Amino acid sequence: VSTQSTWEDLLGLRFEKDDNIKLWHEDATAYNVYDDRTNRFMGTFCLDMHPRQGKYGHAAVFPLRPAGTREDGTKSRPFCAMLCNFTKPTPTKPSLLKHSEVVTFFHEFGHVMHNICTEAEVSYFSGTSVERDFVEAPSQMLENWCYEIEPLELMSGHYINKDEHLPSELLQAMIKAKNVDTGLLNLRQVFFGSFDMAVHTLTNETVASINTQELWSKLRHEISLIPQQPDTNPSGSFGHIMSGYMAGYYGYLYSEVFSADLFSHFKNIGVMDKGLGEKYRKCILAPGGTQDGGEMVRTFLGREPNQENFLRHIGVF
Repeated sequence: VSTQSTWEDLLGLRFEKDDNIKLWHEDATAYNVYDDRTNRFMGTFCLDMHPRQGKYGHAAVFPLRPAGTREDGTKSRPFCAMLCNFTKPTPTKPSLLKHSEVVTFFHEFGHVMHNICTEAEVSYFSGTSVERDFVEAPSQMLENWCYEIEPLELMSGHYINKDEHLPSELLQAMIKAKNVDTGLLNLRQVFFGSFDMAVHTLTNETVASINTQELWSKLRHEISLIPQQPDTNPSGSFGHIMSGYMAGYYGYLYSEVFSADLFSHFKNIGVMDKGLGEKYRKCILAPGGTQDGGEMVRTFLGREPNQENFLRHIGVF
């Protein structure tokens, strides 16, 4: 069972590969998505999974066409592309993912599902067009399935003997290792968010005199507790602060509070519960930007969100 079929089952969808869509490279593949119950066409996503010269070097999802209703009343369904850089297969071995790469796949595929499952009538509100400090919640939420026994057993298998799944002892060890260095990792996110906010709240008087190398070194040592290597300035490669997350990088950690709270509902009822999966699709993925993120969370949970599940999620208690 593939990672994709996990979401087919949970969200009530069906993915069908479409070889008739002309794409930009032979490595890219297209899939049409249908509602499994009604057979309604939902949209199309492309997977471009392997590195090559000149390709975007990170992992991300790019909306290529939003959903919406045209002037004549016909529907435009979403089309998006997911780009990653996983090891290419060889003639004797398929592309085998490390666990960390599976987590990356699930994170980005959360953005894919957010794009595809939208029911927004106006394209401006389609899919991931939500508040910047909420947009990562649906993708971070999917990462949690990478640390649960049932989905890990479903998606794992030896590439020669597909029936040979990861042994229970190894699965338990992977789950226990989830929060290793959690304090340092979360302080690192606080540091990134603090630097981003600092450089985007400069005044006309202070912007000309700012020394980003000194500011980076100061904040990193104060917040993450790790001194910066002398004579280096990593802020020059901090792409988020100039590519849509300006004064919004804090949203990664802020969204995780919501994602942990959302996942707690699955943890209580069942991580592969189809009824809850379809409720998640309806309440969190379908509205797009037509509702506030907080309203969507309250509708799904049936209560006010809190931070307790996030603190439990990162191992504080």
